[in-house]
Amino acid sequence: MTFPSRKHKIALIGDSLTNGGAEKVHSLLSFYFETAGMEVYNCIFCDLVSYEYSGSLLNIGKVNPNSFFITRKLKRFFVFRNFIKDNNFDFVIDFRQRTNFILELLISRDVYPKNTYYTVHSGVLDFYFPKAKFLSGLIYKNRSIVAVSKAVKEEIENKKTVGSVSFIHNPIDLKSVPELKNQFDINGEKYILAVGRMNDCIKQFDKLISAYSKSILPERNIKLVILGEGNKKESYIKLTQKLGIESLVEFKGYVFNPFPYYKNAYYLVLTSKNEGFSNVLVESLSVETPVIAFDCFAGPNEIVINKENGILVENQNMQKLIEAMNLFVEDNELYNHCKKNTKKNIERFSIDVIGKQWLELMGVENYSKINIETE
Repeated sequence: MTFPSRKHKIALIGDSLTNGGAEKVHSLLSFYFETAGMEVYNCIFCDLVSYEYSGSLLNIGKVNPNSFFITRKLKRFFVFRNFIKDNNFDFVIDFRQRTNFILELLISRDVYPKNTYYTVHSGVLDFYFPKAKFLSGLIYKNRSIVAVSKAVKEEIENKKTVGSVSFIHNPIDLKSVPELKNQFDINGEKYILAVGRMNDCIKQFDKLISAYSKSILPERNIKLVILGEGNKKESYIKLTQKLGIESLVEFKGYVFNPFPYYKNAYYLVLTSKNEGFSNVLVESLSVETPVIAFDCFAGPNEIVINKENGILVENQNMQKLIEAMNLFVEDNELYNHCKKNTKKNIERFSIDVIGKQWLELMGVENYSKINIETE
């Protein structure tokens, strides 16, 4: 394969750079691609930045923020269009949720170059595709779709008329974990952990709280700690009060670095209705904390090996969830076996492995080496 002597230019397009799985992937890949020798350009549509990133940033959320709605939308569209057209990017990766299908048709037909990769980070395909296959075909035909898990890839292929579909899991920066997990101390109380947004019902913290209340954990004085924010938080607090366990359930809000909480948890629980690929499962396993997860669509069974590094629970089976939560407390042999194996299969999700898969997908294997030799 012949490589050009100049650096490839890549644009990473996101909704924001804060508080989300797709946003974290965007952040990590920006560093990886720059290390690989590419010129990295980031573009976001909402003025929200808390994750670090590498390369330049076009923050479209700052364009005409106080202007009339239609004027603002039009101005931002043309700023974005000019950004893509003027830079003549070799590759574009789109991390956004895409629900305005008229806008997406315009972008697909008039803005994005041929080498654009549309990522899908959720099993809820309505966040990315119109319901009608015909409309999906108009936007995505002859385009490259990259799902975040094998299950999501198969769902897209079964339900949508699109171009080629592949899957690449979300990455984790394993090299940063040792420092992150020791950044601050957690008190010595024993607790299990749950992590996620509270803006919708997808994480189902109400089911987790109910299961916890019926488990043996409260009588063993093992607390439930929940990290995350959202408009449903108050209803979850009220539920703990109704169940009489408010002193045993702690809501810590959004925590920028959750790794010390992962490290000190007895285990992590995921009770989602659906996922795309659960970053929190990988993050917990990376600090040797076993996990319990509903075997929901999609992703957990691509991470959790049942009774090897955690427990996979029959999807949405509350009784089985309670039994799994109890089992990890009562069966020390199983718990210690899972804890010993937590990091066994995590390397496959490292940023070095996942980043290389992206380079291979784009046809630029060994790019860093070629770039060094030609500069």
